[in-house]
Amino acid sequence: MAADGRATDGVQSVERAFRLLELMADAGGEVTLSRLADDSGMPLSSIHRLVRTLVSNGFVRQLPSRRYVLGPRLIHLGDIASRALAAWARPHLARLVDAVGETANLAMLDGDRAVYVAQVPSRHSMRMFTEVGRRVHVHCTGVGKVLLAGLSEEEAREVLARAGMPAATPRTVTDPDALMAELPRIAAQGYAVDDGEQEAGVRCVAVRIPAGAPAAAMSVSGPEGRLTMEAVPRVVPLLQSAAAALAAELSGGRVPTTTA
Repeated sequence: MAADGRATDGVQSVERAFRLLELMADAGGEVTLSRLADDSGMPLSSIHRLVRTLVSNGFVRQLPSRRYVLGPRLIHLGDIASRALAAWARPHLARLVDAVGETANLAMLDGDRAVYVAQVPSRHSMRMFTEVGRRVHVHCTGVGKVLLAGLSEEEAREVLARAGMPAATPRTVTDPDALMAELPRIAAQGYAVDDGEQEAGVRCVAVRIPAGAPAAAMSVSGPEGRLTMEAVPRVVPLLQSAAAALAAELSGGRVPTTTA
């Protein structure tokens, strides 16, 4: 603690403000102060003071219903952060393309969808054309499923309930209970496969960026004739290594040197 006590209080206030923003995002972007109090365990008086400061700075907006939503100033910050993350990711994605031969992607959970924030395309003439900025359902994509597997059961069910589970192809899982039953296996094995569930004839293998990094996933995708199920055991370690390297860079750490 600083001699006058103010520095510690200031740091705590910043931490609490960020915590409130994260809780608002987890709740879908719109909450009441009482919900924030329940979720955070903070005194309502402290939450009211912090939220009022966030409102005055444009990070939170109050609705006529007296509920609060994330404010427009966060859009600019999020855009800059996404571009910075994409710049960090591209070298790792490029190495994946060299190693696997298929398109490599980075995606983040954005509300009830996954959004692609970076991509390095395959050199094949026939390749995936999922563009950066595209938002996709989580229930039928590799990146979406591996991100869902990183949430609590309650959070995952809330995401599925908000987004719905439309059938993109005959292979799409549209039963929430069936998908929820699959998530523990995905979490345990450390990867997810989209086997023609988002687009017929296309397979995608995805891993989550390790804890401590933003809620993001890395994947490779390509035609199922090239990216076969037999290739998955070879592809997964390459993905996990690239994801760990990106996470280490984002956290300022170093990746240990390993031998093949």
